[in-house]
Amino acid sequence: MLEELRITGLGVIEDATLPLGPGLTVITGETGAGKTMVVTSLNLLFGGRADAGRVRADPGRATVDGRLTLPRHVRAAVESRIADAGAEVDDDGTLLMSRTLTAEGRSRGHVGGRTVPVSLLSEVGERVFALHGQSDQLRLLRPAEQRAALDRYAGPEHEKLLGQFAELYARWRGVEDDLADRRANARQRTQEADLLRLGLDEISRVDPQPGEDELLREEAQRLEHVEGLRSAAQLAHVALAGTGEGDDVADVLSLIATARRTLEAQSGVDRVLGELAARLDEVATLAGDVSTELGTYLASLDADPGRLQEVYERRAALRALTRKYAEDVDGVVAWAEHARTRLAELDTSDELLEEIDRERRRLHGEVAELAVTLSAARHEAAGRFAADVTVELAGLAMPHARIEVVVVPKPAGSGPSIPTPSGADSGVGPDGADDIEIRLLPHPGAPAQPLQKGASGGELSRVMLAIEVVFAGVGGPPTLVFDEVDSGVGGTAAVEIGKRLARLARDHQVLVVTHLPQVAAFADRHLVVAKDTGGAVTTSGVRVVEHTERARELARMLAGLPDSDLGIAHAEELLSVADREKA
Repeated sequence: MLEELRITGLGVIEDATLPLGPGLTVITGETGAGKTMVVTSLNLLFGGRADAGRVRADPGRATVDGRLTLPRHVRAAVESRIADAGAEVDDDGTLLMSRTLTAEGRSRGHVGGRTVPVSLLSEVGERVFALHGQSDQLRLLRPAEQRAALDRYAGPEHEKLLGQFAELYARWRGVEDDLADRRANARQRTQEADLLRLGLDEISRVDPQPGEDELLREEAQRLEHVEGLRSAAQLAHVALAGTGEGDDVADVLSLIATARRTLEAQSGVDRVLGELAARLDEVATLAGDVSTELGTYLASLDADPGRLQEVYERRAALRALTRKYAEDVDGVVAWAEHARTRLAELDTSDELLEEIDRERRRLHGEVAELAVTLSAARHEAAGRFAADVTVELAGLAMPHARIEVVVVPKPAGSGPSIPTPSGADSGVGPDGADDIEIRLLPHPGAPAQPLQKGASGGELSRVMLAIEVVFAGVGGPPTLVFDEVDSGVGGTAAVEIGKRLARLARDHQVLVVTHLPQVAAFADRHLVVAKDTGGAVTTSGVRVVEHTERARELARMLAGLPDSDLGIAHAEELLSVADREKA
C-alpha cells in the first residue's frame, strides 16, 4: 500500500504531498489543475517512461518520493529482488522509493536509500501497482491483450502451463531452424568444416599445453644465462655457509651463531638479550633454508646446448600457431576447443540430419499435444470469465449486456502450424494456438460484436472496470490506480461505478482520478488538486477535503457552483446515499 506520495517540480506542481491510505481515495480538481501530474508521478515512481518536458524550469529537477507498506503476499519477493541491489525494507516494514528527473532528461532511481536502475523500480511496481487509464481501454481492444487477460484470469496453474508451452515451443523452433539451416547451407558448412579440420590437425601435431609458452621462455632465459646464474648462486651460497673446506673466511651462519651465543650468555642478566637471541635463532634457521635451496639450485643448473636448441625449436613451433590462431598459447588451446564445438554444429551428415529430424518431429508432436491442453484450459476459463464479467456489468447499469469470450484456432498462414483435433491445421506461436476475442452483446437481440466494433466509450470503460473487479477476486497488485476510466459515463451508471470502486477498495488500495461527483462521493479520502495563479508562475497544490469542504467540492463538480446552497444540499444528499450504499 502506498502511504504517502510527494511530488516536487513536476508540471504545474511545485511541491505537494499526498497523504494516502487504505480504501478508496479520489483525486478531483478543475481541468488543467494538475490531476494528470499525480498519475504521471505515480507512473514515474514505478519505473514508467520519463518525459523531461514535464520538469519545471525552476529548479530544473523533478522528484517523486513514495513510502510503501508491503503486504505479506508480495513482501518476500520484493525484499529478495531489492536485496540484489543492496537495498532493504525498513524495520517497520516500509519501503522508500524515489525517482528523479532533470530537465536534460537524466533519470535516477532510489530504493531503500540506494541508487538503483530504473528497471528495478519497474520490477517492484509490477508487484505492487497497476495503472488503468483510457489508454488501457484501447489496449483491451487488441487481441493479444484479450488473450493475456484471459490467461491472467485462468490462474497460476494455467500460467505455469503457458510457461511450459513457451519453453517447449522455443526448443521446437530452435531444432526446426537448425535443421533448415543445415540443409540450406550444406556447402558453406562443409567448406567451413574443412578449414576448421585443417587448423585442428596443425594444432594437434604441435599439441600445445596451457601456459607452455611462458614456461619455455623462462627455461630459455635460464639456459642462455646459466654461467652468470651459477656464479651468483655460488657466491651467495659461500657467503651464507662457507666453502666447507676449512678456510678462514667468516660465513653468515657462523657469524649468526656467534652472535646468538654471546647474547644467550648475558640473558640471565637482561631478558631483552635473551629475546633477541631467540630471534637470531629464527634468522639462522631461515638463512640455513636459503643455503640449502641454493645448493639444490646449483645442482640443477646444467649448460645443455642440446636442450636449449630443443627449447628454441619448440618455441618456434608455438609461434607459428600464435601467428595464425591467437595471441598466445592459451588462446590457441581455446580456439581448438571452440573449433571442435563448431565442427559438431556444422555436421551435415545424413545420419545427423535424420537424428535432428526425429527430434524435430518429436518436439512438434509434444507442442501440438500441449497446445490442445492449453486450448482446453482456455475454453474452460473463457466461460467462467465471461459469466463473471457479465455479472459485474449488470451492477454497472448494463443489466441486459452480456460478454462472450471466444476461443478460436489461430489461422494457418505462412508461419509454423500444428494439427488440431479436428484434423485442420492451426497457426501456433509461443503463446499457443488460440486467438481470443472478447465480444459484447449490449442488449437482447443485438448481435455479439468484438469490443473494438461494438462498444462505445462509456461501455468500454465499464467493461474494463468489470474486468478489473473480476481480477481483484483472483489476486493482483495491492494498489490500483484508475485515471478517468469513467469518461463518457454519467447518471445511474456513474453511481454504479462508484459502488464497484468502493467494493474493490475493500481488499485493495484504490486511487481514482475522476470528474464525476457520483464516483467521488464514495471515497474514503478525498484529495483536491487546486491551481494557484496569484504569482508570476502558475502552481498547483493538493489538499484533503472533509465535511463541508467536501460537499462544496462535489457541488462544484455537479454544477460548477461550490457556494450554491442548492448545490451543496444536492452534494450532501449524494454523500448520504454513498454512505448508505457502502454500509
